[in-house]
Amino acid sequence: MKLTFAGFVLGSLFFTGLAGADTLVDGSIDAGKAKSTTCSACHGADGNSVNPVWPSLAGQHATYIVDQLKAYKDGTRKDPLMTAQAMSLSDEDIRDLAVYYASQRMAARAVANASTVDKGRALYIGGDSEAGVSACIACHGPVGRGNPAALYPSLRGQHAAYTAKQLRDYKSGARVTDGTTRMMRSIAASLSEEDINAVASYIQGLHGTVTAAD
Repeated sequence: MKLTFAGFVLGSLFFTGLAGADTLVDGSIDAGKAKSTTCSACHGADGNSVNPVWPSLAGQHATYIVDQLKAYKDGTRKDPLMTAQAMSLSDEDIRDLAVYYASQRMAARAVANASTVDKGRALYIGGDSEAGVSACIACHGPVGRGNPAALYPSLRGQHAAYTAKQLRDYKSGARVTDGTTRMMRSIAASLSEEDINAVASYIQGLHGTVTAAD
């Protein structure tokens, strides 16, 4: 109970200023919608992808989307499809797309595997002290909303298959967008495959119906 309560207190601090943080991205929602035609082939017309290996972008923080598109563009983050797409985007395009997707509503989703809910919840809220795994709630908040100012992404409602792949990529070192802190690489390194699947499944069911502005 103490961990849960502490998580909600910490989460409430994250929520302070959440609505204002994304206004730091100076972009046009209307222009972003017009420019998202190519993106919609994978990410869906409203940012909700139908293929679970492709991330949903609806409701994601504009600050985080900008950061990740720039990472694809400069080679910090690698993916054959996304690198090619990002290379063709101007800084203005990136900002416009970011605010458009941030303004959309994440689709509601259930947990991917009901049998692992308890394990996934335990890892998300309390981590695993014996394995040296920090609780996800500390950075991503009690409902997976993240912290846009700190570039901690919103996770709630994200496809479990996509989240699991990102954790595996951090674990293997294929993804290094946690920078010099190596926070995600360090955490993922201590997660078993069972842990990864359980927490990714739990995250998929986190309050996906809450709007980006909440």
